[in-house]
Amino acid sequence: MSSTAVVGTVRAMACAIDIHVPDDLQLPDERVPNGSVADVESALRVFGTVHRACTRFDPESALMQVNARPDRWHDVPAVLFDVLREAYLAHLRTSGRFDPRVIGDLERLGYVGSLPFEDGPVATDGTAGSRPARTRWRPRLRRGARCRVHLGGTPVDLGGIGKGMALRWAAERMAASAGSFLIDAGGDCVCRGNAPGLDGWNVGVEHPDGRPGPIAVLTLSDRSVATSSTRLRRWTAGGVAVHHLIDPRTGLPGGRGLAAVTVVAVDPAEAEVTSKALFLLGADAIGAVAHRDSVAALWVDDGGTVATSPAMDPFVTWREA
Repeated sequence: MSSTAVVGTVRAMACAIDIHVPDDLQLPDERVPNGSVADVESALRVFGTVHRACTRFDPESALMQVNARPDRWHDVPAVLFDVLREAYLAHLRTSGRFDPRVIGDLERLGYVGSLPFEDGPVATDGTAGSRPARTRWRPRLRRGARCRVHLGGTPVDLGGIGKGMALRWAAERMAASAGSFLIDAGGDCVCRGNAPGLDGWNVGVEHPDGRPGPIAVLTLSDRSVATSSTRLRRWTAGGVAVHHLIDPRTGLPGGRGLAAVTVVAVDPAEAEVTSKALFLLGADAIGAVAHRDSVAALWVDDGGTVATSPAMDPFVTWREA
């Protein structure tokens, strides 16, 4: 990301969000109506708006008000309605591998509130036991003069897809005045146009074990990238090692044999959902499915071995030997 400037930054959704533009892009003064400085500020505000509506860590959020009575109809803000609708479409598209109803499983494993992962190993008295498989999620969503939702009886978690939607909406606002920019939300990125001297933007893929430096570098233009990884949100539940990527079929952490999956797609919400759905397949199945579905995917197994799908190879400009 050399020869670029960070023109805006904010912290939301448990990560730092930065907007990069090429150094030679002259931003109009903020007093200019509809100038690009205003678009940067508008793009950054999206993340706070989505967070306030969709977080599960604030009992006063619109989502948690709905989660408190998931068996009833609720009037909700448009932003929550749109994220729920995207989550339902993703649930259908992935044949249920993406399922936001895992909030109950996370809480059963002890992930209640925002655990202090940054302070080191976390232990909870949660229970790492499976539960019966659920039927397909069937929320009811009605949009007219009001936005109304009925969750179908089970609370939901919208953390990952909420970030993907925030990236989508923020990019739409930036595109009003900038043909080239990168929005980085904790490693999930939207890349538009080109960085100076490049045919795109260079994006590093982190080591899932936390080592410094990237495990691979992708060069992306008019693409988005998202990673599902066990690097940060790991803890022990009743003495059993667990992580936050839950297989909705069992209610237990999934992705056997995998440490991280990175996906490139045009849309950031699609990249977010697909990376999680592929991760849950595990190391034995991910390659065949990514190849069959022409998904641009890079994955790292528990032993540190990196593999890519044919659709990802054109984006990889460097990978660790």
